[in-house]
Amino acid sequence: MHTDVVLVNLLVWMVGVSGQILQQCRHRSKREMPLTEGSSRNIGSPLFKRSPDITKAWGTKSEQLLRIDDHDFTMRPGFGGPAVPVGVDVQVESLDAISEVDMDFTMTLYLRHYWKDERLSFRSNNNLSMTFDSRLVKKIWVPDLFFVHSKKSFTHDTTTDNVMLRLYPDGKVLYSLRVTVTSMCSMDLSRFPLDTQTCSLEIESYAYTDDDLMLYWKKGNRSLNTDERISLSQFLIQEFHTTTKLAFYSSTGWYNRLYINFTLRRHVFFFLLQTYFPATLMVMLSWVSFWIDRRAVPARVPLGITTVLTMSTIITGVNASMPRVSYIKAVDIYLWVSFVFVFLSVIEYAAVNYLSTLEERREKALRERLSCTCGIAHPGMMSASYSEVNANTTVNYGMPEVNGVKQQRMMVELAMENDQVTGHVGSNAYSNVWIDTHVIDKYSRVLFPGSYIFFNIIYWSIYS
Repeated sequence: MHTDVVLVNLLVWMVGVSGQILQQCRHRSKREMPLTEGSSRNIGSPLFKRSPDITKAWGTKSEQLLRIDDHDFTMRPGFGGPAVPVGVDVQVESLDAISEVDMDFTMTLYLRHYWKDERLSFRSNNNLSMTFDSRLVKKIWVPDLFFVHSKKSFTHDTTTDNVMLRLYPDGKVLYSLRVTVTSMCSMDLSRFPLDTQTCSLEIESYAYTDDDLMLYWKKGNRSLNTDERISLSQFLIQEFHTTTKLAFYSSTGWYNRLYINFTLRRHVFFFLLQTYFPATLMVMLSWVSFWIDRRAVPARVPLGITTVLTMSTIITGVNASMPRVSYIKAVDIYLWVSFVFVFLSVIEYAAVNYLSTLEERREKALRERLSCTCGIAHPGMMSASYSEVNANTTVNYGMPEVNGVKQQRMMVELAMENDQVTGHVGSNAYSNVWIDTHVIDKYSRVLFPGSYIFFNIIYWSIYS
């Protein structure tokens, strides 16, 4: 009986202790309630502190942080107020190609825009900026810049769109993209290939006039940076510089326009080897005919025709790679003058050959007339001839010819008589014709090279 009472008391005591422990646990859970979601109390222990930088908080969306849904980004920043200043700077990566035929150039560059949009400001204590890709660009306002006079352009998209957007807590924005553009370049080829060309890449806003958007170079002329490895096969890059102007459109108004100007000087060494040097050699080759015997027709005629055809081929090859401009280029002057020299060398031989033919015809006619005269007894002629010819000739005069030698000798000596005795063309006329046909070649050996050297001195002094 006594044992049962003890067991009952022990059971009651254990139940009471259990109740106290349960009550203490409930009280402690109420005191730790601020650790749960929705609590307004703060625990001073560093173990339970949350990061004060909400941009670092896990699960926070950029659209919520930047309050993109709260604003209408189809309107420019500060709509209704002053123009939005948009600074621009450019990093030229490469100058890919320059075409004289199409009158254009191709350039790859990094185009960066700087402006401030307070609608994109955010609270941040630790993070200085946030960087996004092209997906956020489609949801906010960005300047609508385009390349004036461009034929084609594209933004690189390998392996992703080459677009970067960087936002700062105060609302400043950096927008950068990598672009390749082919733009028009009006070239003056009057001094080609000894020319210097200046091309421009023009940047302008398409929709916003200078009342809404003010474009400017962010750091002046230092806003344009180039890669030191940029080089071209035909050109030497002399200078890169920037300018700013206003462009007016009659239907829309005034716009700010930025210019990237670069000056190129053409390398002439390639054209010296491919054009000038071969043309000079062809002209010099045509002079060889002046030292060839005038009777060697198979040697002089093919030489002249070959040089003329070669010059025609050189001129055709140069013009095939050039635009059909309406003015004369420097290379055209040189090639056509060289062509004229080659052509005149052919004409020179034609003149020599023609005069030689005339001389031969006169000699043949003279021989025929003398042969007829020799067959008739003429006392006056005999008396006049007797004193000037040797005895052998006089003895044999009028005798039948032996193998054609006696008659030929007599005919030649009679041709030496003056006009009063024979009544025919004498030795003076015959000698003048023979000398003139050779004087042309003799003078051409000096006149042609001298004139061509003089032309080269004038040409290179003007275009160098």
